[in-house]
Amino acid sequence: MGGEMELNLPIIAILRGIGADFFSDLMQASFSAGLQALEITMNTPKALQIVRQNRNKVPQGRLLGVGTVCSLGEAKKAVEAGAMFMVTPNTDVRVIEYGRSQKVPVVAGALTPTEVYRAWSAGASMIKIFPCGAMGGPSYIRELRGPFDTIPLVAVGGVSLASLPDYFQAGVTAVGVGASFFGREALAKRDIKGLTKNVENYIKCCSDIVKPLSNG
Repeated sequence: MGGEMELNLPIIAILRGIGADFFSDLMQASFSAGLQALEITMNTPKALQIVRQNRNKVPQGRLLGVGTVCSLGEAKKAVEAGAMFMVTPNTDVRVIEYGRSQKVPVVAGALTPTEVYRAWSAGASMIKIFPCGAMGGPSYIRELRGPFDTIPLVAVGGVSLASLPDYFQAGVTAVGVGASFFGREALAKRDIKGLTKNVENYIKCCSDIVKPLSNG
């Protein structure tokens, strides 16, 4: 099950509350800097409008998705807007099944072992462990990997540049990172040059961590 969403770079960058008038420049800069998957949350003002306006600007091999999709109704709106993947904070089998029917990968939110297995069995592409940091971070991932060693887990919530090595060593397939990925100051100032530098640095650090693990 799952498997519809392949990430060459194991990062999903999360944007919440971004201005519609700044999104296009930010998206293009981030993709050009090497980001593969960009998520805008459903509770961002004009989120669906932003996706509609930018979907045809997404370069080949890049992904623009909608996050914080909590219900079937929101999932339908996200797909209609052009979401290339969906991310949920909760386990809702209806959302997962709808995503599969539309061939739109779903990164399904889960926390407990029961939710992880339920979401995966329903056909989620990957399982988002959220809020991961509050549950012990890498140590919690390591515990889940015991029984679920074949299920791709994405750590979200509390992931930082400093904690990346621990998360990947614990066995995550990918991480979800918010404002710190772009740089909070660069976002606030709409500093494209600074933002690009931050994205490139984060991606390089991630690649430097993941390559030795994959080779080993």
